[in-house]
Amino acid sequence: MYFSWLEEMIVDYENILFEKTGTDGAVGLITLNRPEKLNAWTHDMRDEFLDAMDSVNNDPAMGAMVVTGAGRGFCAGADIGAMFKKQLDDDGPRRPSTAANWVKAVRAAKPMIAAINGACIGVGLTQILPCDYIMASDKARFACAFVKMGVVTELASSHFLVQRMGWGNASEAALTGRTMDGEEAVRLGLADRLVTHDNLLDEAIALADMMAQNPSRQLRMVKELLTQNGSEDDLDKVLQRETKALEIAYDTPEHKEAVNAFLEKRKPDFRKVAE
Repeated sequence: MYFSWLEEMIVDYENILFEKTGTDGAVGLITLNRPEKLNAWTHDMRDEFLDAMDSVNNDPAMGAMVVTGAGRGFCAGADIGAMFKKQLDDDGPRRPSTAANWVKAVRAAKPMIAAINGACIGVGLTQILPCDYIMASDKARFACAFVKMGVVTELASSHFLVQRMGWGNASEAALTGRTMDGEEAVRLGLADRLVTHDNLLDEAIALADMMAQNPSRQLRMVKELLTQNGSEDDLDKVLQRETKALEIAYDTPEHKEAVNAFLEKRKPDFRKVAE
C-alpha cells in the first residue's frame, strides 16, 4: 500500500460502495457514495477508495476497475466544512499532503476507468486525471475551480491537464475555473469519450472488462511505461525502459500461455497461470 495509515483492509465502507462486476467478477466498481453532498471529497472517502483499490489490485481474479458517483454528481470537490473550514480553524499541525502517493497509487494500479455521471469539480476532477480513461456522460460537468477557492491545482493536475488538453486549453481551464459540459470536455481532450447518461456505466464496465481479460502483470507494466515515457523527450531512455520491460515479460508465465494458446487455437487463461 502507498498509505501507511491503511494498515488493514476496511470492512464496512461508509463513504463508497464496492462491488464486483464484469465477466466472472473481473471488474471492481467503486462508487463514491455521499449523494446528499454530491459526493464531496473527505479524507475518509479517500481512505476507503484506496482500500477498495487495493482489494482489486490484490485479487488475482480481478483485472480492472471503474469509479463513478452515486446520485446526480460524480464529486463536487472537497467538502468545504469537513476539510477547508476545519483546516482554517485547526490550530494543530496540518495532516501531511498525500498528493504524490495518490498519483503513484493510481498509476501503479490495475487499469482504472473514470465514469463521470455529473458534477466533477476541483479534487473531483484532479483525482481522476491520472486514470487510464475518462468516460463522460452527456450530463457530466467539469471544472478545475481551484483559483475560485483561493488555492492552486494539485494531485499533479498541472502536469496531467497539459498532457491531456495541451498548453492553451489547460491554461484556460485552470486560470478561469469555468465549468464545461461533457461534450466540450471531450472536444478539448479533458475526457476521452462522450456517451449517453443511461449507457455510461454499461460502456465503462464493458471497456474495463475488455482490459481485464489481459494479463494483469503486463497491464501494470504497460501503465508504468506510459507513465515514464509519456512526456520523456530522450528516446534512448524510452527504448531502454521498453527493452528492460520486454526482457522481463518474455520470462513470464503469461507470455508462455499466450504463445501456447495461439498455437493451440484457444483462448489464453491468464488468470490460471497468474495464481
